[in-house]
Amino acid sequence: MLTLTENASTAVKNIAERTIGDESGGLRISASTDGGPSFAVAVTPAPAPTDQVVESDGARVFLDETAAAAVGDKVLDAEVDAEGAVRFALAEAV
Repeated sequence: MLTLTENASTAVKNIAERTIGDESGGLRISASTDGGPSFAVAVTPAPAPTDQVVESDGARVFLDETAAAAVGDKVLDAEVDAEGAVRFALAEAV
């Protein structure tokens, strides 16, 4: 199952709270619709019915079936730059 670092959990909670107004929403990762091997990321108030829900320290990440299969054994990390922009990265679980 996807694991979130402390930085990623904090970033997801902050993004959901700012975008949706509370922490009940989350970050949804889904297969990209452009046909490439990439993913789309969006902030959403709730998971889709078939999404896998990953919760960590109050943060919620929703994975569609394709994303869950592709990133299930990864670690999601986040970095915030000097301007406040968040960059997420996936790494192999140790």
